[in-house]
Amino acid sequence: MHKHTIHALGALALAFSGHALAAAWQPSKPVEFVVPAGTGGGADQMARFIQGMVAKHQLSPQPIVVVNKSGGAGAEGFLDVKGDKGNPHKLVITLSNLYTTPLATGVPFNWRDLTPVSMMALDQFVLWVNEDSPYKTAGDYFKAVKSQPSGTFKMGGTGSKQEDQIITVMLEKAAGKKIIYVPFKGGGDVAVQLVGKHVDATVNNPIEAESHWRAGKLRPLCVFDDKPMPYTEKVTAKQSWQDLPTCASQGIPVSYVMLRGIFMAPGVTPEQKAFYAGMLDKLRQLPEWKDFMAKGAFRQEALQGEAYFDWLARNEQLHRTLMKDAGFLAQ
Repeated sequence: MHKHTIHALGALALAFSGHALAAAWQPSKPVEFVVPAGTGGGADQMARFIQGMVAKHQLSPQPIVVVNKSGGAGAEGFLDVKGDKGNPHKLVITLSNLYTTPLATGVPFNWRDLTPVSMMALDQFVLWVNEDSPYKTAGDYFKAVKSQPSGTFKMGGTGSKQEDQIITVMLEKAAGKKIIYVPFKGGGDVAVQLVGKHVDATVNNPIEAESHWRAGKLRPLCVFDDKPMPYTEKVTAKQSWQDLPTCASQGIPVSYVMLRGIFMAPGVTPEQKAFYAGMLDKLRQLPEWKDFMAKGAFRQEALQGEAYFDWLARNEQLHRTLMKDAGFLAQ
């Protein structure tokens, strides 16, 4: 073959491969990032952090715009994304209302209606009291709940028949006493209510109450997980997240962790999903992400593809059992 022809073919091959690379899908307009919860809560904080990191590190050619759609215990947000079939410019961040809202209300939505993209982390729950509370340990608090008449203690939480109330019912069952559950709009609100002593305790996520703990207003008693958190850096002068015992070790046999995951609308293409999966993979490598994980004391677990799908199916079944036990299933 003539040398010029070889050069020409080589150039052509390069042009084609360059074209193929250039043709990889990317968003062509701003991406709406739906938070099916109120402002200030754990999901909202993570969504806004992701928004900021994507902009700072130019992980997307288009900006991400966070929109809170908390109506109907998050049903507003989920139904919005479910109804936007094939729209690749929309993401949604999840919390346990991914399961609890359809199970409790019968709203026509299931996580399989969306496109799972990536598990970002698992969020913890901590039993919190006001710093002025007489209860210095989780064991002290639990003994008091068991010894006082039903309805003596008030527990603040986000929403009704969602994760905070599920944990409260688990506590009630373990104590054999009724706890008055007081619902608020979001996790940020819940922490403020405990600072103001309007409730006796909360089961907030670490990130929702961390600033109040640091400021000496709230006291964490235990973590609802089967092992202590790995974060050793001191949050206050005396304590780190790792210093918190598990609730089970304090005589409270309750364990619960929550998904922080990203989904897209149904009917998107594999290429569109791959762009966001890649974007989130890059984000997870950032030092700022590792700092965010430590500040919020997250359990660092990341899943994609089939492993993520299987985890979601198992967790749905767990929630169905918990909700049934609590009497929260829609009739």
